[in-house]
Amino acid sequence: MKQKPVAIAGFVLLAALSGWLGCASMRAAQLYQSGTQALNAGDGERAVAQLREASRLQPAASEIQNHLGLAYVVAGQSTKALAAFEQAVLLDCENTAATQNLAAARAAAEDQRQADATQFLGGS
Repeated sequence: MKQKPVAIAGFVLLAALSGWLGCASMRAAQLYQSGTQALNAGDGERAVAQLREASRLQPAASEIQNHLGLAYVVAGQSTKALAAFEQAVLLDCENTAATQNLAAARAAAEDQRQADATQFLGGS
């Protein structure tokens, strides 16, 4: 008889957990949408905050990582943008937008390294 309440409790816990995970997915989708709207409006800080939270809720979503990278670019955080684009491509190597954004971010980082080296060498 004791197994029956335990089985019921386990079922209730499983049902509650699956409901919570569903809510997390829904919340991530809402944050992705509002973060993308902020990104389109040029509000990098708000976009980063919302997309970072969406990413926490759905860590395997390449699209969220890609938009997070774009938000970091708008917010002037190029190192974090590069990492987000790398993660997006790692999650889905067929995400063409992320692949293109990663290539652009790597090129920009290399341009910045060369400019920094030129400035350093020119200043000595």
